[in-house]
Amino acid sequence: MEEKIYTGKKNGMAALLVSLILYAVAIAGIIITAISYDRIHIAPVLVLMVLCIVYAAIGWIPFLGLKVLKPQEALVLTLFGDYVGTIREAGFYFVNPFCTAVNPAAGTKLAQSGDTLTNNGASVSISADGASVSVEGIGKKISLKAMTLNNGRQKINDCLGNPIEIGIAVIWKVTDTAKAVFNVDNYKEYLSLQCDSALRNIVRIYPYDVAANVDTTGDGQADEGSLRGSAEIVAGRIRDEIQSKVNDAGLEIIEARITYLAYAPEIASVMLQRQQASAIIDARKMIVDGAVGMVEMALEQLSEKQVVELDEERKAAMVSNLLVVLCGNHDAQPIVNSGSLY
Repeated sequence: MEEKIYTGKKNGMAALLVSLILYAVAIAGIIITAISYDRIHIAPVLVLMVLCIVYAAIGWIPFLGLKVLKPQEALVLTLFGDYVGTIREAGFYFVNPFCTAVNPAAGTKLAQSGDTLTNNGASVSISADGASVSVEGIGKKISLKAMTLNNGRQKINDCLGNPIEIGIAVIWKVTDTAKAVFNVDNYKEYLSLQCDSALRNIVRIYPYDVAANVDTTGDGQADEGSLRGSAEIVAGRIRDEIQSKVNDAGLEIIEARITYLAYAPEIASVMLQRQQASAIIDARKMIVDGAVGMVEMALEQLSEKQVVELDEERKAAMVSNLLVVLCGNHDAQPIVNSGSLY
């Protein structure tokens, strides 16, 4: 199904004025002919009265063809089941009164920008997960604006099997109204489900943090990709995955961003201890490397400046003392040697 742009003119104001004038004329005709018929009882007057009454009864039908569109809105029109076209340009239009506006997602509100839970007294029902809201009694216009879908947090296992919680925000818009209306049953729910599916497909490829022997690019080589360290790359792959699924629905995915990322509560404390242990080991390694360098520098300078001659045993004792002082967790308590060095 390809989108057809409605080619009608913006003659809504003229149609409105004509309809109001005809309605006023019909009402005035009923009054005048009723008075005249009571006086003269002429058949043409009776016929004119009947015509005015008939028009007054059905004269509201042309008002159904009046359509007002604001910027960045569209209206998909069908006539007795046939697709007539899509009005995309803002303005006041008059179309066939028997044309019907179609928007299967008009009663679906996602947890996204631009959606509200109340609309002129419409009835509201919220799903159990709170991600979608069904609203009845609202218009059939399709928004062409860029909207942000926040699909909520999901619990997914990463490539190492660790359960994590992740949430994404997807910026999207409708580009082909015919595909959005006729190719899928409900394009908003379709987008939401495809976001869930794409998120799971991509997240299961990556570890939460950098892990050894993990290939996240599919080239057969281990790399340093991770959900925490490669957020931009992961978000780009999620966007491409969603876009490939919603092309047939006439939707464009502008951007996808990770808004929340954390270990699931059941393993969060264990993983925190693991991170703390890893940080302690890295810190100790850095301290030891620095201490060894300082000891080496001290021995070299003592030797070069010939401050004191140390045999191997004294060098070993000096190295041991310096490493204890430099690598210890607490301040050293020096003991002053007032006697001979030997």
